Amino acid sequence: MIATKYQSSEYMDTDEFPFWIRRFYHDASNVPPAHSHEFIELVFVVQGCAKHIFEGQSYQIKTNDVFIINPGEIHTFQIESGEEFEIINCLFLPSLIQDSLLKELGVSRSMDYFYIHPFLNKSERFHHLINLGEGYSSRFYSLLEGMMYEYNKENACYSTLIRLQLVELLIILSRIYNEKKSNIHHPFSRESENQLLVQRINGYLTRNYDQKISIPTLCHLFNISPRHLNRIFKQEMGRTVVEVLHSIRIKKAKQFLLESNDKVINVAIKVGYDDPAFFSRLFRRMVGCSPGKYKENTYSSVN
Repeated sequence: MIATKYQSSEYMDTDEFPFWIRRFYHDASNVPPAHSHEFIELVFVVQGCAKHIFEGQSYQIKTNDVFIINPGEIHTFQIESGEEFEIINCLFLPSLIQDSLLKELGVSRSMDYFYIHPFLNKSERFHHLINLGEGYSSRFYSLLEGMMYEYNKENACYSTLIRLQLVELLIILSRIYNEKKSNIHHPFSRESENQLLVQRINGYLTRNYDQKISIPTLCHLFNISPRHLNRIFKQEMGRTVVEVLHSIRIKKAKQFLLESNDKVINVAIKVGYDDPAFFSRLFRRMVGCSPGKYKENTYSSVN
């Protein structure tokens, strides 16, 4: 699927306040092109129904559905003739939700919709959409309207209010997600608890790969000892947490090398490495060639 790629800088101040929100009305003659983006997109269906074309597959969506699109995922909508479709689009970068706030919350079940659900396989994500029932839809919609009001008015401390409102939205979604999950899964065991913790941490790494991440930071955020952290990653993923982080970053680096004209030093910084020499050595060890050679070889094989 050929897709337009939207850059974060087209919508938001990526350094100071990486956030954007807007209401859209669509019909059969007015739908966005197939596209991907660098940011996270949270979509709430205010009213109407449509087909969501996500990564080449079609899923029906309707009033009060909520879903998250990750960076790099391609999607669009199809709307039947005569139908109208209203959504609220909330765009942001993971850095909007600061570590200090996450620590205060405790990155546990309260944020599973942000750190676990978006990284499940496509079928599980979109065949089991969250649809807000009577108890949640009006509260959720009210929060989104509050965020739009603050965003447009830019009154004192508006960015702080929006951050808090977004976290409240994600906690509500995580609560619903875990309620649905508990209805269909077996009771927790120590093994499943460790698996969930690894999924949460892996989601955090995937969301924040471009930030400075250390073992002490992860232990502080997830209230876990370094020894236990590496033990459960070895058990669940067969690798240490540092190896998993390197893998996420190198995968992203390969993508940036092919999709941009950035120099290797800039790609290193974009995926979280301050030392370009270390990045190049790591890339060579994991990929089998230097970043520059990887780009050159890939272009040669395509052409």
